[in-house]
Amino acid sequence: MARPKDRKKRRDLARRAVEALQKLGLEATMTQVAAELEVKRPTLLYHFPTKAAIVENALEDLLAEQAIFVIQQQERHTHPIDQLFAQIVATHEFHHGKESRLLFLTQLVASAGSERAEQIMHVGNMAFEARRQVMGQRLRDGIAAGTVAPHDVDALIAVVRSFNDGLIIQRVMLGADLAPIHTFIWEHVLSPLKLEP
Repeated sequence: MARPKDRKKRRDLARRAVEALQKLGLEATMTQVAAELEVKRPTLLYHFPTKAAIVENALEDLLAEQAIFVIQQQERHTHPIDQLFAQIVATHEFHHGKESRLLFLTQLVASAGSERAEQIMHVGNMAFEARRQVMGQRLRDGIAAGTVAPHDVDALIAVVRSFNDGLIIQRVMLGADLAPIHTFIWEHVLSPLKLEP
């Protein structure tokens, strides 16, 4: 009978395997990755039969950590506009100094082949879909209550998502200081939508 896979051990191994792939390059074999991790190849293959499996597990782990961190920051606020702003700031705070890990995982996803890449990206999308729906409902409730200015809720959530992802890339590629950008987003995009009853 097969041994049950220890989740903590597997998560740690996935993280270390991603670090090994960053060091060795995308073309590294599973044998090379195992050697870098100082584990036997069969042990690595038991947990991750392919590099795509490493990526999927590492991405799931990263996104779960991000979701917990961001939701905790959002829930410190009661107004949905404040929660959206907290989401933007918290997302960038969570990844600060670790953006290369996220971008490398994205590269690995792209190298996994189109069908597998779609499956892995689906995991990422689903990690946040429930939260997007919660925020959409909170904004609609706020519009109905008169605490949020009428607007296209789906469009705003898409814009916030673009800010989250795009600014991470800008910080990596251009070294952008996000504080003034956050201020601009608050003053010109989000704050005008916040109404007091």
